[in-house]
Amino acid sequence: MLTISLIWGIVVAVCFCLWLIIGIRRRCIGEPPLDNGLIPYVGCALQFGANPLEFLRTNKRKYGHIFTCKLMGKYVHFVTNPFSYNTVIRHGKYFDWKKFNFAVSAKAFGHRSIDPSDGNTTENVHETFIKTLQGDALNSLTEAMMENLQYVMRPLDLSKTNPDGWVTEGMYSFCYRVMFEAGYLTLFGKDLTRQEAQRTFILNNLNNFKQFDKIFPALVAGIPIHMFKNAHIAREKLAEALKHENLRKRNNISELVTTRMFLNDTLSTFDDMDKAKTHVALLWAAQANTLPATFWCLFHTIRSPEAMKTATEEVRKTLENYGQKISFEGKPISLSQMQLHDMPVLDSIIKEALRLSSASLNIRVAKEDFTLHLEEGSYNIRKDDIVALYPQMLHLDPEIYPDPLVFKYDRYLNENGKPKTNFYCNGIKLKYYYMPFGSGLTLCPGRVFAVQEIKQFLILMLSYFEMQLIDSQVKCPPLDQSRVGLGILPPTYDIDFKYKLKHR
Repeated sequence: MLTISLIWGIVVAVCFCLWLIIGIRRRCIGEPPLDNGLIPYVGCALQFGANPLEFLRTNKRKYGHIFTCKLMGKYVHFVTNPFSYNTVIRHGKYFDWKKFNFAVSAKAFGHRSIDPSDGNTTENVHETFIKTLQGDALNSLTEAMMENLQYVMRPLDLSKTNPDGWVTEGMYSFCYRVMFEAGYLTLFGKDLTRQEAQRTFILNNLNNFKQFDKIFPALVAGIPIHMFKNAHIAREKLAEALKHENLRKRNNISELVTTRMFLNDTLSTFDDMDKAKTHVALLWAAQANTLPATFWCLFHTIRSPEAMKTATEEVRKTLENYGQKISFEGKPISLSQMQLHDMPVLDSIIKEALRLSSASLNIRVAKEDFTLHLEEGSYNIRKDDIVALYPQMLHLDPEIYPDPLVFKYDRYLNENGKPKTNFYCNGIKLKYYYMPFGSGLTLCPGRVFAVQEIKQFLILMLSYFEMQLIDSQVKCPPLDQSRVGLGILPPTYDIDFKYKLKHR
C-alpha cells in the first residue's frame, strides 16, 4: 500500500513539474503583465467569477491599465482605460469576434455551425440581422410590439372583476411574463386558429425558456447541455414549437424570421430541426437581456417618486400631443419610432437602469500576432488571444458617474431636459461612457428595438395602472453575478408590488 501511494505521489509530482515547465505561459518582452493563476487550466477564473469588478479593479491597481489573465485555458487581455476603448475598436482588422460568437451559438443552441467559412450558410448571419432590424423592418417590429403588449395587458383589465382592488405580484415575474409573451408574438406571430389555447402555449414556452436560460452561463463555459437533462428537454421543446411546419400556421410573423436567412435556402444544409434551433437562438437573443432590463427600469421608476412623477407627465404629454387615448376597450395606442425617440426622460431612466445592471464582456479574438497600440503604450498580442473590455468598470467609475451606485433618473439629461452626452474622466471628455450593448462591430444589432420595447412597456404601465411597492423602503436587490459577461444581470430575488387599473 505504501509503495502504491509513493508511486502515485511521484506521478503527481512529475505531472505538476511538467505543467510548471510547459503548461505555464511565460510573458515575453512587449506583452502585458501576466497572471496565470494558481490552478492549471482554470487560472484566475474562480476569482473573476466570484467578483469580476473587484478582481479587475485589484489587478488594475497591481498591473496598470492592461493586463493578461488566464481564464479556463484562454488568455484574456483586459483593457481598463476608457480612453483606450476607441483604439481597441480601431484595431478591428486584427480581430475575429464572429468565430467565437458562432461557436458559442452552435454549442449552446445545438444547431450546426452558422459560420460562413464552414460552408453551411450562404450569407453572413450578423449582416442579415442588421438588415432586418432597421428601416421598414424595424418600423413593423415596433408597431407589432406595441400592439402585442396591449393585447397581453388587456386581460389585466380588472374593472369588471375587481374594480377597486389591488393585485399583488412579483415584479420580476410580472415583467418576465408580459414581455416574453408580447415578444414571442411579435417575432413568431399568432396562431389565429387556436387563440384560446395560445396563451397556454406561450406560457409553456416561457417555462421552457426559463429552464434553458437558467443553465445558459454553464453552456457558454463549455459544459455540455446533456449534463442538464431538464434544460436539454426544454430546449428541444422550444425548437419543436418553432419548426417550419408549426410556424406556417402562424400569422404576422416578423420579417426577422420570414427572411430567407431562416425559412429558405440560406441555411442550405440545415434540416428543419437545425433551422428551428436557430430560431431558439433568435428568441434567446431577443429576450434574455430585455426581460431583466425591463424589470430594472420599472423597479427604479416606481422606487423613485420623482422619476415616477416626471416620467408619467412626459408620457401624458406625448400621448396628448399625438392624439392618443388610453382605453382597454378602444383603439390601441400607436406611437411611431420618431415619437418614441422624442421622450428624453424615459430614455434617461432606461439608460440609468441599464448602467446599473449591465455586466457585458466585449471580447475580440486575435486572428494573428500583432501589436496593440494604446494610449499608455504598445503591447504584443498573440494569435487566438482575447482582448476584452468590461464596461461595468466604466459604468461604476465615480470619476465618470458621481455616486455610481445610486439611481438618478435624470443622469442622462442636461439642464434643459435634453439628452446629455458629455461625460468626463479626469477632466477629459469621453467618447465611450455608456456601453451596455457592446461596441464597434460587436454592437448589438437589436439595441434600438430593445430600448423601444422597454419604453413601450413603461408607457403602457404608467398610463394604464397605478403601481406601488409593497414595501416602500425596500432595498435594491443584488445583481445575480452568475450571468456576468452575458449582458443585463437579473435580481437575485423578486420584489413584490401591487397594481390596479387607473380610473378615468
